[in-house]
Amino acid sequence: MISVLALTMCWLLFCLFVALAGKYIPTLNPKKTYEYKYVGMVNVGRDMPDLAEAGIKLQCTFKITGVSMHTFLLGISNVVFEEFNGIPGESSFRLAPNLTKHLAAELTRPFTFEYTKGQVSDIKAAPEVSNTIVNIVRGILGFLHVTVKTTQRAYELTEVGIHGVCQSSYVIEENTTTKELYVTQVVDIANCQQKVAIYDGMALTEENKISKERGENVVATVKYAYTVKSTGSGGLITQASANERHHFSPFNVKGGNSKLQAIRNIVLLKETDTVGKPVTGQVKSKGNLMYQIEKGLWQMPILMTDLTKPVPKIIDLIKHLAQDNIHQLNGATSADVLNLIQLLRSTTQEDLELLWKQLSTNNEHRRWFLDTVVEVTDERVLKFLQKRFKAADISANEAGQTLLLAFNHLSAKLELVEMAKVKTILLLLVLFLKIFFNSALHLRSCESLPCHHCTGMICVKEDMVVALKALGNAGHPLSIKTIIKFLPGFSAKADTLPTSVKTVAVQSLRHLAIRDPHKVQDITLTILAQRTITAEIRMLASIILLETKPPVAVISLVTEILLHESDLQVASFAYSRLRSLAMSRTPDNHYLSTACNIAVKTLARKLGRLSYRFSQALRLDWFHDDLLAGASGEFFILRNGTSVIPTSIISKGKLHFIGRILQLVELGVRAEGLNELFKDRSGITKDFEVMDFATIMKIVNFQSLPKDKPLLSVYARVFGQEVSFVDLNQDVIQKILKSMSLMASKENKVWNIIQNLQKGLSWHWTKPFLTFETRFIQPTCLGLPAEISKYYFSLTAINVNAKADFNPPPKEHLHELINADISLDTAGFSGSAKDFFAFHGISTDLFQCGAQLNSKTIVSLPWKIAKLACSDLANLMTNVSFSNSFNIYAVSRNIEDLSLAKMTPMTPENKDYEENASMERKDTDGSIDEKGTEVYHPKLKYCAEASIYGTAICTEIEVQRVHYLKEYPLYYFLGYTRFTCQLQPVKTVKPVEKIKIQIHGAPPKHTAELSQLMAETHETMKVLNNVCHATMSGFTISGLSLKQGLELTPDPVLTVKVLAFSPKGKPRGYEGSAYYTPTTQMDDIELIISEVAEEVNWKICADANIDKIQSGAKAHFKWGAECQPYEVAVKVSAVGGTKPSINVEINWGAVPAFIQVVGQRIREYLPGMSYLMVYVPFTI
Repeated sequence: MISVLALTMCWLLFCLFVALAGKYIPTLNPKKTYEYKYVGMVNVGRDMPDLAEAGIKLQCTFKITGVSMHTFLLGISNVVFEEFNGIPGESSFRLAPNLTKHLAAELTRPFTFEYTKGQVSDIKAAPEVSNTIVNIVRGILGFLHVTVKTTQRAYELTEVGIHGVCQSSYVIEENTTTKELYVTQVVDIANCQQKVAIYDGMALTEENKISKERGENVVATVKYAYTVKSTGSGGLITQASANERHHFSPFNVKGGNSKLQAIRNIVLLKETDTVGKPVTGQVKSKGNLMYQIEKGLWQMPILMTDLTKPVPKIIDLIKHLAQDNIHQLNGATSADVLNLIQLLRSTTQEDLELLWKQLSTNNEHRRWFLDTVVEVTDERVLKFLQKRFKAADISANEAGQTLLLAFNHLSAKLELVEMAKVKTILLLLVLFLKIFFNSALHLRSCESLPCHHCTGMICVKEDMVVALKALGNAGHPLSIKTIIKFLPGFSAKADTLPTSVKTVAVQSLRHLAIRDPHKVQDITLTILAQRTITAEIRMLASIILLETKPPVAVISLVTEILLHESDLQVASFAYSRLRSLAMSRTPDNHYLSTACNIAVKTLARKLGRLSYRFSQALRLDWFHDDLLAGASGEFFILRNGTSVIPTSIISKGKLHFIGRILQLVELGVRAEGLNELFKDRSGITKDFEVMDFATIMKIVNFQSLPKDKPLLSVYARVFGQEVSFVDLNQDVIQKILKSMSLMASKENKVWNIIQNLQKGLSWHWTKPFLTFETRFIQPTCLGLPAEISKYYFSLTAINVNAKADFNPPPKEHLHELINADISLDTAGFSGSAKDFFAFHGISTDLFQCGAQLNSKTIVSLPWKIAKLACSDLANLMTNVSFSNSFNIYAVSRNIEDLSLAKMTPMTPENKDYEENASMERKDTDGSIDEKGTEVYHPKLKYCAEASIYGTAICTEIEVQRVHYLKEYPLYYFLGYTRFTCQLQPVKTVKPVEKIKIQIHGAPPKHTAELSQLMAETHETMKVLNNVCHATMSGFTISGLSLKQGLELTPDPVLTVKVLAFSPKGKPRGYEGSAYYTPTTQMDDIELIISEVAEEVNWKICADANIDKIQSGAKAHFKWGAECQPYEVAVKVSAVGGTKPSINVEINWGAVPAFIQVVGQRIREYLPGMSYLMVYVPFTI
């Protein structure tokens, strides 16, 4: 009886819970029509008083009508779109009538969706409706999507939403009086199983989780609130709101940020019975509630362009840009170039072919088109280049530039990766090589094979190197099987390969060290452990091994290998690398530096005293948590056991920013052939670097260098991609020497250049280049994309006109120029404009609003030089200028009213600010107002005049800031900044007619005789000094007098005079003379700069003595009247042995106060920096 009663009670409680839950589960009655009012609003800015913001507002009413039990029709009407751009409280939203009409035409079409128990799915619309419109509909329908569990007051679950499949936290509260349930939902956008976001343009950067732990530059939160009213059939959502906030900073968001707020409010207006049958029309499924990103990001957020009918617009723009930049640089055209890139990205494959036909016949238009078409960044540019290479209608130079840039700028999309992996990239490379060498290559037989299979068919050394470098750039995990065939210890054939091939094979693992670290660790550790392998290969393997960020266990194995290592080159290099990483401060090396620190302590007893004659790895890095930015640089010197010349030298730098690492530039030089050239040369010692170059040229014999072994191999990598490599072999050297030979005849290329100079030569070159473009896009609750983008663009232009006169002109050989009078007239222009843009806000193909930073740097160097001869330079005219300006704007644009686009400075020119700034000061101090802000608007102009030459260097600075004192470090960049530096003419008492530069060098023969004489004099002085020290003081004075009498004043090895001439008057200017006196023990260098004018005795005197035996140096600096008033002396000495050290002694007498301050700063700075950089004790 009791058990039956208990079961009955449990059943009743279960029914009660089900009934309670059922009455609040959101449902829609298919026989009803629900009418709601919708308001969606976005504003972007700093959320600070008196700062401009940008925003948009979309309002409408919509009806939901049942089509079937779970299918409903959405009908939208009364669409209104408004824009905001200005200061809140002073400006208001303004209607955008044309865009309102456009949106109304799209949104009023029928949309259907499935709805069951609070879950929205299968949204359908007409086939031609764009993703932008469907995403706005998703934002509207999102108010219906809520999971109600009345059995729990708080619960968490993972569910589909507009941001993706993300974690949601719910809190519910029931109002029994009104029979309403209040639901609060918070979505964790950072915790999504399937996040809707796109990262574009960051494929060449490495994401580092440890760096991201130091701070975030993007933080987003979303909160939803629902009011659910109980009805007979379930729950009806009567009100819904959403509040989403995005915080972005180029630095750490904790130090001030740009804020994007999206607000959505929906209110039920009425509920009526459905009359008639709703008409849906032809609709197509557009997916569920998850935001869908538009395919092809054509519209840049920093400007807006009408992309209809792009071909004629592209042709007009290219013609306009070519004309504007043909003679000089037009810095204002950078926006036009970005417009051109946008238009090119909207073209079809057929459009590109049509553009090529119309533009390729004009050299200027052709170059502009090839330089910008590479920014299409998808399969279209690959197909376009493939056609060009097959048709062979572009030159080798054009092919090389377009191919490299196209590969470097390709979007990291799956279809492109597969396309590249299977055949296209290799085919393009083969076609490019065919054009470049104009011959069939061994690679021809593998055009149709995947890239990682081709190297097995290559037998020629040069082709192996090219193929391995291509695999290294791609960094595809499948290529490991191919690469190990070229690594010693993994393939019997690899042991017979040249060292140069094996070094390239090891370096081709560099990207795989990040993508497949465990496999690369096994490979490189195996190479490092095998002592039979060449030392250079083992050292390169250690570099790649530590790039994998190995754990403590692997570092322990490396330590054990080094403890028993017999090759001191390998041991020294690996130890110095571990030591430099142990001191690393960048977040990516946080755990690695700890492991390396333990290893260094273990190895210090054995390897800590090795000198710098052995292979070394040096590193310098820096990171700042507030900026979330840093930099690192590494320098590797690889030697073998016998040569004084390093086998390889590698330098590379990295930029660390907002959780990512970008490899900047890497340069490498391999000097295997150079080592062999100097091998066993009796005339070359370890101090050969101080020998005369002509002596070296006599000793070495380039003919002895094997033709198949280059003297030097040089490569360059940019952003981790190898962009060029050069082998300097015997044939190249012979051609260079032959072309520079004075006996060269008319067949020589130099002869053609001379002939063209006599006729008059004109050359110009322009290069537009989008250095980087990064875009991060994620949806908001309104269905609008929040975007953070950065663009860096440069436009470089060079124009040169030159004409030379040779008297007498050469007739047969170049040596005839030795006795000829040569003069050159040249004029031209060199300049570069660099633009940086950053955007945070909403960007669609229909409208944009947000905060935008615009920065422009312009460098220009126009010149006109007349009568340039061997020793004279007259009539130099130039106007060098450098300028930089930037500001942050609130921007609003829409596609229907492009001419009405608005950009308001975020810190607008306010009268109160201007008055405060002018009343307070003209210096750089700030004033704090009642709002807790610092008003800051200094203007500074300073000119350093060189009145002798009638010119001045003028610097002008203007800064406008409204500092919010807690906003560090972002407030440094909030506001207008302008900096210019320009060489300007100034009025002088005596007008300057011309400036003459005279350069005189001592003849080689005279210099040799002088060096010998000074060496003999030096020996004589030593003897005399010894005699004098053994005699009485009177004889000492005589000895000194004798020494002074025997001293000879040598002629300067170089004299430079820069004189200004006036119509009536003597020339004025400055003269500088350099003296060099080398001996076996000491090198003496002296520099004297003096003013050339009557009754002027101002001079600068500097002399340095370098002791070759004692490893020391002394330097004296004197300046003033006859080099007397001021003096600074510096003495540097190095002490070797078990504890090497460097001692620096600085003494000064009467010097200006600021020099004393600088000296003290140097005293405090150098010891610490020497410790960080080279781990050598440093005293001062």
